Amino acid sequence: MAPDRVSESRTEAPRQPRFRLDQPLPQRRRVLPEYDPEAFGRMSERIARFLGTWRFISWMTVTIIVWVTWNVLGPAGLRFDEFPFIFLTLMLSLQASYAAPLILLAQNRQADRDRVQYEQDRKQNERSISDTEYLTREIAALRMGLGEVATRDWIRSEIQDLIRDLEEQQVLIRPDGGRQRDLGDA
Repeated sequence: MAPDRVSESRTEAPRQPRFRLDQPLPQRRRVLPEYDPEAFGRMSERIARFLGTWRFISWMTVTIIVWVTWNVLGPAGLRFDEFPFIFLTLMLSLQASYAAPLILLAQNRQADRDRVQYEQDRKQNERSISDTEYLTREIAALRMGLGEVATRDWIRSEIQDLIRDLEEQQVLIRPDGGRQRDLGDA
């Protein structure tokens, strides 16, 4: 039976490669959970925005006052954090350790948005400067062109000069229809 197996394997089609270069590899399952960085960034901005409100400060103040009041004046058997308030300190430190990075992340995202906005503003300013320079050149060209155009005063002076010339070279018409030149032409 062994020789038959060898002959069968020789007659079979060659094996397909494990992967093809023209096709993407199948996705592997990840051990770590995936998260959307944009969603996390938006969440951190919302938290940072809330941490900077009077609402948060007032809730934090009320919580601390109730905590301290309960642990100082409450029934002895139900107090969970005696006078040095170590657990309260731990909770406030934990809150601060999460708040600081979230605030920094929100500031970094805002800085990125500001950087994009500044870049767009810079490009718009460059276009505005370019347009202004073009319009300045066009106005200068129009002024130069207008300098060469006949003005009303120049036309008046030319017409007056022509009238004067015609008066000087006035042709007298004789009563018989003939022409006689002015004395100035003789």
